[in-house]
Amino acid sequence: MQADDYFQIQNLIYRYCDRIDRGDFAAIGRLFAHAAIYVPAMAEPVRGAAAVEAMYTNFTRIYPETGTPRTRHVTSNVIIEADGEHAARADSCVLVHQATEQLPLQPIISGRYADRFSRVDGVWRFSERRMEMELFGNLSAHLLQPYAP
Repeated sequence: MQADDYFQIQNLIYRYCDRIDRGDFAAIGRLFAHAAIYVPAMAEPVRGAAAVEAMYTNFTRIYPETGTPRTRHVTSNVIIEADGEHAARADSCVLVHQATEQLPLQPIISGRYADRFSRVDGVWRFSERRMEMELFGNLSAHLLQPYAP
Protein backbone atom coordinates (compact mmCIF):
# COMPACT_ATOMS: atom_id res chain seq x y z
CA MET A 1 0.00 0.00 0.00
CA GLN A 2 1.38 3.36 -1.03
CA ALA A 3 1.21 6.49 1.14
CA ASP A 4 -1.32 7.98 -1.29
CA ASP A 5 -3.59 4.96 -0.78
CA TYR A 6 -3.40 5.45 2.97
CA PHE A 7 -4.36 9.13 2.68
CA GLN A 8 -7.24 8.42 0.28
CA ILE A 9 -8.69 5.87 2.71
CA GLN A 10 -8.12 8.14 5.70
CA ASN A 11 -9.91 10.95 3.87
CA LEU A 12 -12.93 8.70 3.27
CA ILE A 13 -13.17 8.04 7.01
CA TYR A 14 -12.87 11.74 7.84
CA ARG A 15 -15.18 12.80 5.01
CA TYR A 16 -17.97 10.78 6.64
CA CYS A 17 -17.51 12.79 9.87
CA ASP A 18 -17.63 16.05 7.96
CA ARG A 19 -20.76 15.12 6.01
CA ILE A 20 -22.77 13.92 9.00
CA ASP A 21 -21.82 16.98 11.05
CA ARG A 22 -23.01 19.15 8.14
CA GLY A 23 -26.28 17.20 7.92
CA ASP A 24 -25.54 16.23 4.32
CA PHE A 25 -27.17 12.81 4.28
CA ALA A 26 -27.28 12.66 0.46
CA ALA A 27 -23.47 12.93 0.44
CA ILE A 28 -23.26 10.14 3.03
CA GLY A 29 -25.44 8.03 0.74
CA ARG A 30 -23.04 8.65 -2.15
CA LEU A 31 -20.04 7.91 0.08
CA PHE A 32 -21.49 4.49 0.98
CA ALA A 33 -23.22 3.81 -2.36
CA HIS A 34 -21.21 0.60 -2.90
CA ALA A 35 -21.06 -0.47 0.73
CA ALA A 36 -23.01 -2.41 3.31
CA ILE A 37 -23.45 -0.62 6.64
CA TYR A 38 -24.05 -2.75 9.69
CA VAL A 39 -25.79 -0.78 12.46
CA PRO A 40 -26.50 -2.41 15.84
CA ALA A 41 -30.10 -1.10 15.86
CA MET A 42 -30.95 -2.73 12.51
CA ALA A 43 -31.40 -6.43 11.78
CA GLU A 44 -30.08 -6.23 8.20
CA PRO A 45 -27.24 -4.21 6.65
CA VAL A 46 -28.15 -1.02 4.82
CA ARG A 47 -27.08 -1.04 1.16
CA GLY A 48 -27.19 1.55 -1.61
CA ALA A 49 -27.06 5.35 -1.68
CA ALA A 50 -30.83 5.89 -1.33
CA ALA A 51 -31.17 3.45 1.57
CA VAL A 52 -28.19 4.96 3.42
CA GLU A 53 -29.53 8.48 2.96
CA ALA A 54 -32.97 7.36 4.18
CA MET A 55 -31.48 5.70 7.26
CA TYR A 56 -29.71 8.90 8.32
CA THR A 57 -32.77 11.02 7.51
CA ASN A 58 -35.03 8.73 9.57
CA PHE A 59 -32.73 8.45 12.59
CA THR A 60 -30.85 11.76 12.93
CA ARG A 61 -32.41 14.98 14.25
CA ILE A 62 -31.61 18.06 12.16
CA TYR A 63 -31.88 21.49 13.78
CA PRO A 64 -33.57 23.98 11.42
CA GLU A 65 -31.52 26.97 12.58
CA THR A 66 -28.28 25.28 11.44
CA GLY A 67 -29.43 22.53 9.07
CA THR A 68 -27.15 20.20 11.03
CA PRO A 69 -27.43 17.69 13.89
CA ARG A 70 -25.27 20.07 16.00
CA THR A 71 -22.67 17.35 16.45
CA ARG A 72 -18.95 16.90 16.06
CA HIS A 73 -17.78 13.41 15.13
CA VAL A 74 -14.13 12.91 16.09
CA THR A 75 -12.51 9.82 14.62
CA SER A 76 -9.12 8.79 15.99
CA ASN A 77 -6.73 5.87 16.41
CA VAL A 78 -7.13 5.05 12.71
CA ILE A 79 -5.32 1.85 11.76
CA ILE A 80 -5.34 1.10 8.02
CA GLU A 81 -3.99 -2.16 6.62
CA ALA A 82 -3.78 -3.57 3.11
CA ASP A 83 -5.96 -6.57 2.41
CA GLY A 84 -4.60 -7.52 -1.00
CA GLU A 85 -3.77 -5.22 -3.88
CA HIS A 86 -7.24 -3.68 -4.30
CA ALA A 87 -8.66 -3.97 -0.81
CA ALA A 88 -7.97 -2.55 2.63
CA ARG A 89 -9.46 -2.50 6.08
CA ALA A 90 -9.42 0.08 8.84
CA ASP A 91 -10.33 0.23 12.49
CA SER A 92 -10.93 3.53 14.23
CA CYS A 93 -12.50 5.04 17.32
CA VAL A 94 -15.30 7.59 17.18
CA LEU A 95 -16.47 10.04 19.81
CA VAL A 96 -19.53 12.18 19.06
CA HIS A 97 -20.07 15.48 20.88
CA GLN A 98 -23.28 17.49 20.73
CA ALA A 99 -24.49 20.87 21.96
CA THR A 100 -27.98 22.32 21.58
CA GLU A 101 -29.82 25.14 23.30
CA GLN A 102 -31.16 22.60 25.80
CA LEU A 103 -28.08 20.34 25.97
CA PRO A 104 -24.66 21.70 26.97
CA LEU A 105 -21.65 20.49 25.01
CA GLN A 106 -21.02 16.86 25.95
CA PRO A 107 -20.02 13.48 24.54
CA ILE A 108 -23.15 11.53 23.58
CA ILE A 109 -21.80 8.28 22.15
CA SER A 110 -18.50 6.53 21.56
CA GLY A 111 -17.47 3.39 19.77
CA ARG A 112 -15.55 1.93 16.89
CA TYR A 113 -15.82 1.74 13.12
CA ALA A 114 -14.62 -1.41 11.38
CA ASP A 115 -14.35 -0.48 7.71
CA ARG A 116 -13.47 -2.26 4.50
CA PHE A 117 -12.50 -0.57 1.27
CA SER A 118 -12.02 -1.56 -2.33
CA ARG A 119 -10.07 0.20 -5.06
CA VAL A 120 -11.98 0.42 -8.33
CA ASP A 121 -10.37 2.10 -11.36
CA GLY A 122 -7.69 3.51 -9.08
CA VAL A 123 -10.16 5.10 -6.64
CA TRP A 124 -10.76 3.86 -3.10
CA ARG A 125 -14.32 3.55 -1.81
CA PHE A 126 -16.12 2.07 1.17
CA SER A 127 -17.27 -1.52 0.74
CA GLU A 128 -18.38 -2.14 4.34
CA ARG A 129 -18.80 -0.34 7.66
CA ARG A 130 -19.59 -1.99 10.97
CA MET A 131 -20.59 0.44 13.70
CA GLU A 132 -19.80 -0.89 17.15
CA MET A 133 -21.10 1.55 19.74
CA GLU A 134 -19.87 0.94 23.29
CA LEU A 135 -20.40 4.02 25.49
CA PHE A 136 -23.66 5.95 25.63
CA GLY A 137 -24.59 9.37 26.93
CA ASN A 138 -27.70 11.45 26.37
CA LEU A 139 -28.90 10.66 22.83
CA SER A 140 -32.30 12.34 23.22
CA ALA A 141 -31.29 15.47 21.30
CA HIS A 142 -29.58 13.49 18.53
CA LEU A 143 -31.85 10.64 17.51
CA LEU A 144 -35.38 10.83 16.15
CA GLN A 145 -36.10 7.29 17.33
CA PRO A 146 -35.23 5.75 20.69
CA TYR A 147 -32.08 3.67 20.77
CA ALA A 148 -31.67 0.84 23.23
CA PRO A 149 -28.11 -0.54 23.32
